[in-house]
Amino acid sequence: MNILTEKFNTPYHSAPFNQIKNEDYLPAFKELIQNSEEEINAIVNNTEEPTFENTIEALAFSGEQLDVASNIFFNLNSAETSDELQQIAQEASPILTEYSSKISQNEALFNKIKKVYDEKEKYNLNEEQQMLLNETYKGFVRSGALLNEEDKEKLKKISMDLSLKSLQFGQNVLASTNNYFKHIPNKEDLAGIPEAILEQYAEEAKERNLDGYILTLQYPSYIPLMTYAENRELRREIALANGKKSFDGGEFDNQNLIKELLNLKQQKAELLGYTTYADYVLEERMAKSPTKVIDFLNKLLTKAKPYAEKEIEELKSLAKADGIEEMQGYDHAFYAEKLRKAKYDLNDEELKPYFPLDQVQEAVFGLSKQLFGLTFVERNDIPKYHEDVKVYEVFEMGSGKSEDGSHNPEKTFKSLLYVDYFPRKGKRAGAWMTSYKNQYKKEGENSRPHISIVCNFSKPTKDTPSLLTFQEVTTLFHEFGHALHGMLANTQYPNLSGTSVKWDFVELPSQFLENFCYEPEFLKTFAKHYKTGEVLPDEKIEKIEQSKNFMEGYQTLRQIGFGLLDMNYHTKVEELENKSVKEFEDNYTKATQLYPVNPETAMSPSFSHIFQGGYSAGYYSYKWAEVLDADAFQYFKENGIFNPEIAAKYKILLSSGGTKDPMELYKSFRGSEPKVESLLKRAFG
Repeated sequence: MNILTEKFNTPYHSAPFNQIKNEDYLPAFKELIQNSEEEINAIVNNTEEPTFENTIEALAFSGEQLDVASNIFFNLNSAETSDELQQIAQEASPILTEYSSKISQNEALFNKIKKVYDEKEKYNLNEEQQMLLNETYKGFVRSGALLNEEDKEKLKKISMDLSLKSLQFGQNVLASTNNYFKHIPNKEDLAGIPEAILEQYAEEAKERNLDGYILTLQYPSYIPLMTYAENRELRREIALANGKKSFDGGEFDNQNLIKELLNLKQQKAELLGYTTYADYVLEERMAKSPTKVIDFLNKLLTKAKPYAEKEIEELKSLAKADGIEEMQGYDHAFYAEKLRKAKYDLNDEELKPYFPLDQVQEAVFGLSKQLFGLTFVERNDIPKYHEDVKVYEVFEMGSGKSEDGSHNPEKTFKSLLYVDYFPRKGKRAGAWMTSYKNQYKKEGENSRPHISIVCNFSKPTKDTPSLLTFQEVTTLFHEFGHALHGMLANTQYPNLSGTSVKWDFVELPSQFLENFCYEPEFLKTFAKHYKTGEVLPDEKIEKIEQSKNFMEGYQTLRQIGFGLLDMNYHTKVEELENKSVKEFEDNYTKATQLYPVNPETAMSPSFSHIFQGGYSAGYYSYKWAEVLDADAFQYFKENGIFNPEIAAKYKILLSSGGTKDPMELYKSFRGSEPKVESLLKRAFG
């Protein structure tokens, strides 16, 4: 018996992490693929006339257990990987990709779908059913259903190659990150770095049986070093190591892999009748076309660049006072922190004691209760994949009675929430939200989702709890915004549920929630010193508010640079034939570069968002969604940030998932389309 192929005998049928063995995965995938293929065959071999119910709905609910097993495996491969899991991923990915291709290119199945689609007028479909039908039909067409047999085979091979190579890209970045460390025996070489950070560096050394301090390229180690280290040569050395990740010509170099990935994507696009891969991707986004994206980014660039240049001039004058004639990229965080301290008398280290992780988590839980009526109860009997993980039941509070006087429970179960906050060797860098199980409604039951948040915050030490920088506070709120999108899901079908929305809409809930971190009336409820209980003083809260747009020009240019690079990679792949990755990157980011470019470094070989994650031809989405979130929060600001009526309308937006066109969904909430002026006003006044 394989634990992954059975209905899990755990609370809420949650993932039985404590019972799964690595050797379970491949046999489970093979068995579950076979089961899913039988479900597909039942649809295809049904002798009755194809209908919405026996074809479109049946397909939407097929393969549920396979989805759950895949989610468990690939989520663990990001959050708690090992050499063995990575090896299994290399074997499993082609099998799963082949299965996916087999379904999307099943001619008999597509013929049934097409018949229902062509005759949709005769069905009395509601809005969500219409969306499911349209998305199913388009999904098959975009996966090659209209191709001839030879081209279908080509597409299948391309898809498998893309799957394997993108997996390899991520593994190379992780290995390259983990392979580097710098041993510093003497404390004086780390002048300027706060004691709490030094304690972390010392703990890292102890774990490696070394004296002194160990620096790594993991974010909780790297960012404080670049921000506080007075030793400029050390900053240069660590920045160089970070900039060479998968760009050093060694075993984990990604430069050739980038070219291979982009060529495969271009081949896929052309096979499906698109000019470029970006055209293929953007057909299914709010932005619709590469031209519109480039115009959008260039409009922001024109507005932001003068502000960014002015910000850098301020930093250069500070650096000049220290005898630095030409400031470099590795000086930026150090002098930005100095300037922030001078301007706002704020630094991360003096704010951190007011933001212990547990308090920040309680704050975001409390905000969820105030806006959406959610409560969180920790469960210690639900299996988890690492001792650092915590699991919560999420409930929605009811009134006890419905409006017509009938029974309405005091609380209803909404979701499981897993939180995993601390870095480990087997965890990739960054922060993300994911799900182990989607929400859907079937046979009268509303099957609720299992959601996870994964971050890389500083671990508590024996003397100090985990204390967050203010940026980490906003990171937690960001990921929690995604989690709310998943937890509040209330749709019929799993493939339209939660975050299954257009990609340039998906960042709205996450970026929206960050806004609350800057609101004094909310900050005062949780920003309290972990030792004394003292509330963060008004003048510091005022400084946080004032500093909200600190270096906004620089940060905007940086994001625009990533967005332009991504869009050009996915529209001008032929240029790469005669250029190195480095030359291409320098060319398409030069309009946004504010410091001299180092010939020894490149960010593309570790740009996992677009070469491993789902942001290919989609990195612009962050700025696009900022327009949405600025406009949405402006609505709250005008009517009170905890306004229950507006919160109720926003909750409908979150719970609707992908059941409606995102612009229509947004207009239902806001009453109008989003205005780019809301973002420009917030960013630059």
